[in-house]
Amino acid sequence: MRLCPFFQGAKLPLLCATLLIVSCASNLAPTSSLNQPPSQKIQHHTVSKGETLYSIAWRYGKDFKDLAAINRISSPYRIFPGQRLVLTGRVPAPVSRPPVRQAQVPKKVTRKTVVAPPKAPPKVVKKSSISDRNKFDIKWQWPVRGRILSRYQANNPLRKGVDIAGKKGESVQAAADGTVIYAGSALRGYGKLLIIKHSEEFLSAYAHNDKLLVGEGAKIKAGQRIAELGSSGTDRDMLHFEIRKNGQPVDPLVYLP
Repeated sequence: MRLCPFFQGAKLPLLCATLLIVSCASNLAPTSSLNQPPSQKIQHHTVSKGETLYSIAWRYGKDFKDLAAINRISSPYRIFPGQRLVLTGRVPAPVSRPPVRQAQVPKKVTRKTVVAPPKAPPKVVKKSSISDRNKFDIKWQWPVRGRILSRYQANNPLRKGVDIAGKKGESVQAAADGTVIYAGSALRGYGKLLIIKHSEEFLSAYAHNDKLLVGEGAKIKAGQRIAELGSSGTDRDMLHFEIRKNGQPVDPLVYLP
């Protein structure tokens, strides 16, 4: 059988390759079906070794009190590896118990009438004034002195606090009185981390330490040496410092003198 000149020589491999590409292309799925599925918000967290309720709440930007209430965990907030925690949900309202009525002893009625003095109107306290007062009830101070490498940015999840330059082994001091509620390295991206509870509203964190000098449960005074500065979890010696109010990051520079 004699082939047409078009199929002879160097043009035959080219034609075969073309036919192969067309055949394969006819079996490909349309581009629209290759899109990634829509992202879903994380609803649950499985506890790993070394994690605490405080560190999990810190990781997801939650108030530890709300996280405990949603999962019906009471103080001292003990959790265990493998436990599945719900991250979102309605915080149950506190159960109010009706007051216990006591038997009343009938009193003798006297003819004398006592006129009660007029009651003063209740004093109205604005919520903003309460928040401002609590803000300044805590006497904050710098945990370490150094050049600020990075500042807080409200809309940037990578800028939840300030990064302060320093030298390895330099003292890290507590920014205010409080209690250590987390000491460890289970929180990814923070290295060796300390979290201190200053009130039911305010927490502070000290990350990337080379050495932790206090443990969980320790009572801390402002200015107390709590860690040695380092580079754990990062590529340079520095301290990452955060302040959180009701679980949400706030700008530390607003609170530091």
